[in-house]
Amino acid sequence: MEHMKPEEIVELFREKFNDSITDSKIEIKTAGLKKNSYSLIWLEIELKYFKEAVKLLCTIQFPHFAIISDNDTGEEVKLTYHFSLYYGERFKEISLNLTTNLPKNNLKMPTITDLIPGAQTSEREMKEMMGITFENLPDLPNVFLPIDFSKDVFPFRKDEKGIYPLSKNGKHIGGNIIDKEEEVKKVE
Repeated sequence: MEHMKPEEIVELFREKFNDSITDSKIEIKTAGLKKNSYSLIWLEIELKYFKEAVKLLCTIQFPHFAIISDNDTGEEVKLTYHFSLYYGERFKEISLNLTTNLPKNNLKMPTITDLIPGAQTSEREMKEMMGITFENLPDLPNVFLPIDFSKDVFPFRKDEKGIYPLSKNGKHIGGNIIDKEEEVKKVE
């Protein structure tokens, strides 16, 4: 099997999706005592082409799926699916991170579990923790939260749907989201 270089992979995605790739970056990192290098590809794509991008990724080689990470940016939720190509091949593995943005007023996206069944647990986690609806993902019981957990509270959200109660000034209390003007009680 011939391996594609990171630049060739990015070019393939740019040719297929043109301006729908809104950002791309290749990072070369080193690790270990021998400072072996490895590559990370970051691609951001419009939501409507996300599933097609995963299909294209599967034509290069069936990817190893790791996890979905999320970021509540205020107006939207940014999801990054973390994949590896050439997984387990010494000094050939490439990390490919595919990102898309969902508007907060429409947190829906297609599931990729028909392409990569191992994504089910991560998509279910995003459903529970962020309130995202994955189209065609079976409605299975919670993975991480108790079954009786409130259906309209999502622990990873930073808005009124998040887990922390609102303070008197409208900001969240808890974690590192505290208004410095408010009194914070010290626990001893």
